[in-house]
Amino acid sequence: MTDGYQSIFRPGLFRDRVIMVTGGGTGLGRCTAHELASLGATVIIAGRTEETLRQTAGEIFDAGGLCETTILNIRDEESVESAISSVVSTHGRIDGLFNNAGGQFVSPVEKMSVNAWKTVIDLNLNGTFMMTQAVYRHSMKAHGGAIVNMLADIWSGYPGMAHMAAARAGIENMTKTLTMEWARDDVRLNCVAPGTILSNGMLTYPQETQEYSVEIAMQQPSARIGTESEVSAAVVFLLSPAAAYIRGETIRVDGGESMQKQRLLPIGQHEGTKAFNGFHLPTDFSGTPFEEMSKK
Repeated sequence: MTDGYQSIFRPGLFRDRVIMVTGGGTGLGRCTAHELASLGATVIIAGRTEETLRQTAGEIFDAGGLCETTILNIRDEESVESAISSVVSTHGRIDGLFNNAGGQFVSPVEKMSVNAWKTVIDLNLNGTFMMTQAVYRHSMKAHGGAIVNMLADIWSGYPGMAHMAAARAGIENMTKTLTMEWARDDVRLNCVAPGTILSNGMLTYPQETQEYSVEIAMQQPSARIGTESEVSAAVVFLLSPAAAYIRGETIRVDGGESMQKQRLLPIGQHEGTKAFNGFHLPTDFSGTPFEEMSKK
């Protein structure tokens, strides 16, 4: 194991920059927070569980990075406004925002309650909207900045998670709209759309779903599951000055999964492509269906 995050980006890329990551205590948010901090950013990780946030902040501090925490419920307007206002009051601005927080569960629509539908729409779509609007009003309208929103592989629908897919589709369209509305203030908005990623979020799903995810991953062009680092690298790029001319776009980090079609040739039946994994504190998948894939 290495001493710290092995980013492909140059050291100091985000020095003197303040970047906020929602859902920053776990999974893709945690990994991205580590990478941003390793590149010199002051990272503000936000979430609802103080213990989880403190643990991740401690990891970043031990690695020599700068990280602060803020308790935040993205579904609550008052909570969002208070948190954003506090960060801007302390640091003067927010240069970047990664709207990573969200959530969903597996359920066919016929068995899904209206309340369950509303809850996932509220968490993913409305939560992303409130965070984005608050950061713009309190900071980016005056100072500019970059926002990256989280999507998923929704291009052909998402059987079993219709609520999530509908919310994420709304986020993508909102991203395009706000890109045009806020261009005059030099605010850039883009999205990342991960496929199946080896992150601790995968362990929240039933065993059957985990096993099916491994099976499907072996059928797609890369013949493996993606790493947290591969998503983080895309987010970091979109937050960086190198993406200054990229606006309203979505980077698909899915190993070609979204291009999967009925075919005559078994494209995914091979040893699997080489993965990038710069994260020095990855999730332990021992004893799960993902164990072998995590070793690649």
